[in-house]
Amino acid sequence: MSKKIIHIGIIGLGAIGERLMNIFKGREDILVSAFCDASETRLKEMAATYNVKKVFTDYQELLACEELDAVYVAVPPKFHEEIVLAAIEAGKHILCEKPLANSIEEADRMLTAVKKTELVHAMHFPLNYQASLQQFEAFINEGFIGELRRINLKMHFPHWPRLWQQSDWVAGREQGGYVLEVGVHWIQAIQRIFGPIKEVRSQLQFPNDPSLCENGIIAEMKLESGISVLIDGLSNIGGEEQLEFAAYGTEGTLQLKNWRQLVGAKTGNDLEELTVTEGSARNLISEFVKAVHGEEAELYDFSVGYNAQLALEALRHPKDNEWQRIM
Repeated sequence: MSKKIIHIGIIGLGAIGERLMNIFKGREDILVSAFCDASETRLKEMAATYNVKKVFTDYQELLACEELDAVYVAVPPKFHEEIVLAAIEAGKHILCEKPLANSIEEADRMLTAVKKTELVHAMHFPLNYQASLQQFEAFINEGFIGELRRINLKMHFPHWPRLWQQSDWVAGREQGGYVLEVGVHWIQAIQRIFGPIKEVRSQLQFPNDPSLCENGIIAEMKLESGISVLIDGLSNIGGEEQLEFAAYGTEGTLQLKNWRQLVGAKTGNDLEELTVTEGSARNLISEFVKAVHGEEAELYDFSVGYNAQLALEALRHPKDNEWQRIM
């Protein structure tokens, strides 16, 4: 007997929401049955493009659709809590964009509420399913770099928001900025591969406009082992976008450059590109579908999002460059 097709509604039709829509549409086991967005123009455009019949400007009306099994929450972070709590009340499984929320308090309320149910709750942390990060982790586990000495994260953006991502909230101080939008991916990956982040200290730089997000960050985080994670972030600068995630050890170095290029070297040698295998072939949507059907799945749930939020908020809200204990 074939499995029931999962019907999902998308709340929020921005660039990221549409990116995942393009993944949904190629599958036969999950069907996007409803859209919700505050913009009627955007709703009409997306509904026509993807042949979705049910469209709403009020997310409560979408949640009232009985045929929906799940929702994908792709709105800006400060609206996550309100919509997720309503989705829990409506009994819908939830796929939520990162970061989980816009504060630790909001994230805690969301996690507490969903843990009282049997609903599937997953975060959109796609790096975990990316072959290059899986290969990076495999090399770490095989001892390629020896004993870990330091982790570096470099985030340099000539434009922020990036040209494909122009929106007021992404540029804003309240819930935008690259520490939230980009840093969260790597914070979660660090916590998964290398263990909990225990302490954070941070220095932020801002433009003169008080409404705009950070344009610089210098920060240090410490793992439970005492190993330092150094963060170097700049935006609105000359040059090309640079994103480098590097692990330095007693025997070698591994780097992920610009999300997907894996390079490495043994101590004393030049960096060279390393072969990336096909990885596990798992992906977020396949694993989400399996979980909704009650099968074992590789998902990163709200507890993972909450732990990342602890580090994020310490980075976003420094205390006179003093260490903040977060776990």
